[in-house]
Amino acid sequence: MMNRQPLVSIVTPSFNQSPYLEETIRSVLGQTYERIEYILIDGGSTDGSQEIIRRYSDRIAYWVSEKDKGQTDALNKGFKVAHGDIFAWLNSDDLYHPHAVEEAVAYLMDHPQVGVVYGDLDFMDENSQVIGHFPAAQTDLKRLRRGYVHIPQPATFFRAELWRQVAPLDDRFYFAMDYDLWVRLARLTEFKYLPGKRWASFRLHSDAKTIRADERCWPEMLRVHYRDGGSFFSPIVLKYLLRKLAAPLIRWKRRRMFKR
Repeated sequence: MMNRQPLVSIVTPSFNQSPYLEETIRSVLGQTYERIEYILIDGGSTDGSQEIIRRYSDRIAYWVSEKDKGQTDALNKGFKVAHGDIFAWLNSDDLYHPHAVEEAVAYLMDHPQVGVVYGDLDFMDENSQVIGHFPAAQTDLKRLRRGYVHIPQPATFFRAELWRQVAPLDDRFYFAMDYDLWVRLARLTEFKYLPGKRWASFRLHSDAKTIRADERCWPEMLRVHYRDGGSFFSPIVLKYLLRKLAAPLIRWKRRRMFKR
């Protein structure tokens, strides 16, 4: 068990998200928990994002704006310079709820056997209005390998010592880098879902990666599955095939959500 208040390192990867970036930054800096090391890795934005970052630079532990190979590369850069005991990342169009970090830290301090903790997640639109909820659920390595993820990445916190055992993220993944990380961590530690703890909001908008995610996320998840010795005759493969058939309906439902 930690005997002191742990330092929490939060990384925000960003590229040309100026309409939402300031709200993201403020949601981190407005946390009720004080010992936060905030790291912002910008991919060389050209939309005014750098000016927004500079306004908060005195409260950001480290930031850089330079061309990179995408979100996964930015996350690796951020966590490489992080000094915290607990890690998390928040994308540049998402938000933390004010007590998220405090509650996550409290749980990890009281439960040393748990390495990854996550709460609930709202979906919000371009105007930050809640339009739905992520179907979070308890998971473990067996469920993850079957394709039952149910982990809302923006509402997830994990121990830095575990990250250092499995890092870095595979920068060949554009969508499923979090799934790959969860699988690696689940081999080492217990995951815990805390129902009713609303820790973050995930923004759905026309430029968001997740609107078009299924076409690339699930093939990347299958790459993880086969890399780790998975069989073609596995639930995750069946889920992929069913989602491929349902892709037009899934895309329509997601676009309908943020057009409300």
